[in-house]
Formats: sequence, C-alpha cells, structure tokens
Amino acid sequence: MADIRYYDVILKPVITEKSMKNMGEKEYTFLVHPDANKTMIKEAVEKMFPGTKVARVNTINQDGKTKRRGMTFGKTAKTKKAIIRLTEDSKEIEIFSGL
Repeated sequence: MADIRYYDVILKPVITEKSMKNMGEKEYTFLVHPDANKTMIKEAVEKMFPGTKVARVNTINQDGKTKRRGMTFGKTAKTKKAIIRLTEDSKEIEIFSGL
C-alpha cells in the first residue's frame, strides 16, 4: 500500500441532493483515496476539520464504468466514497459556509 498522508485521504466532497439533505443531520459524504481504510478516514477528518469528532465511517467502493469508443472498450477509474457521521457534541464541517 502506498504511503498516504492524512491530507491525501479526502479528495473532495460529494455534492448531491441526498448528501446536502444529510448535512443537516451531521452526515457528510466525501470522495476518498481508494486505498484508504476507515481509521485513516476518521483521522483525516478530525485533523483537517478541527473540533469535529467522528462517530462512524461507512465506505462504498464503486467500480469503473465500461465505456466504448468505436470498437475499443475501456473502463473509467474506480472510486471510493465515505459517509462520515459526526457525534452530537462535535462542530459541523463548514464546507459551504455561504449557502
């Protein structure tokens, strides 16, 4: 496994209607490094966003989609999502402070 630092674990937040609705319940969705495990994700969130305490981490592995261009077939890159649930006494993650 590669040497992954905490700032390499979280790639970007997932912005969908469902993930925006869950932000009110202190549940955040991020795209993460495919080799990161749950403990690495928990440590990365707590270090990158001070004042947060992670209660639970759920991960989802997504295979790449099969794409075709002419007679050639290929696959897009596989991704990994993490759904992070914060404790009740932790601070919220200010991803979209202007909204």
